[in-house]
Amino acid sequence: MNALVTGAPGFIGSVLTRELVRQGNRVRALALPGEDTAMLEQLGIEIRRGDLNDPRSIEGICDGIDTVFHLAGRVTDWGTRQQFCRAILDATSHLLGEAEGKAGRFVYASSVAAIGLGRHMKGITETDPAIKSGIPYNDAKLDAEKLVISHHNSGRIESTIVRPANVTGARSVWVTDILDKMRQMPLPLVDHGRYSASLVFVDNLVDGMILAATSEKARGKTYHFRDDWDVTWKQYITDLGSFIGKKPMGSIPYPVARLFGRVCDLIFTPLHLRPPLSRMSIEITGRDNDVDNTLAKRELGWSTRVCYDDALERIGVWVKDHYLKRGNRRGQPGRARSPGESPDQVVPR
Repeated sequence: MNALVTGAPGFIGSVLTRELVRQGNRVRALALPGEDTAMLEQLGIEIRRGDLNDPRSIEGICDGIDTVFHLAGRVTDWGTRQQFCRAILDATSHLLGEAEGKAGRFVYASSVAAIGLGRHMKGITETDPAIKSGIPYNDAKLDAEKLVISHHNSGRIESTIVRPANVTGARSVWVTDILDKMRQMPLPLVDHGRYSASLVFVDNLVDGMILAATSEKARGKTYHFRDDWDVTWKQYITDLGSFIGKKPMGSIPYPVARLFGRVCDLIFTPLHLRPPLSRMSIEITGRDNDVDNTLAKRELGWSTRVCYDDALERIGVWVKDHYLKRGNRRGQPGRARSPGESPDQVVPR
């Protein structure tokens, strides 16, 4: 396989790139100008610099490529609708234009959020209707899915969509953001943290993405990737907190948390400040989002290879060896963007 990975320096992208190389594939990584690629350089892969919001900077990015893994996007729970549209929908459109007539398979990394947050999604399958929720990330992901499907159905490029659940692992926002919050202030649960955390470990997800890219059955299909872990938000947050000597404190009823998240979004987002609580984070932690994952098992032979205890052990090692040593750099109040990241740049996933 000659693969292009967008967002390769990011959390999921780096794990995917490393596994593709381990399996003997040739990989071209797309990174932002000035982005740290030291880890990728150690793999001996080709690295191209460009911004998916600048079509001229990615001209020829798909030359000699047979499989595109598109992971780059705005991966956060806050921001303006325009920022998410540019970084997710427009960027996907630009990359599809480059890939047409070149790549044989376009694998789009979407999210279960595209189905429509704000409702219980337990048991929802890939063929059930997806709805817009008014959350910019959710809506932009759904629009991008529709664009990818349209290109596939018109014969312009063969595609497969993967919808990960909440991806955890070393460097995951579902690790760093939670730990950051717990270090800054008491972190309450939503509805006592009783709902499933709907997690997928990054290594298990990467297994699924590669299967989706190489299976003939996956042409034009969408797949949910969620691990079969019986883990609630209360257990997951408590387990993470044990790495830093913290525990969740108290509980907020879902309706109250949802209203507070809405208000915070309205106040902080126009100021380019990260809200202390977002509606998106409440809809994820305050609803049951255990989507159905049987299609990936049946058609792709996918399974949960790394169990929860092993995943947690790996996360704990990373927290001790890296997170605690670098200090609290993420999730600080007032953080508008990463160093060197413009408001509309496409950041790694």
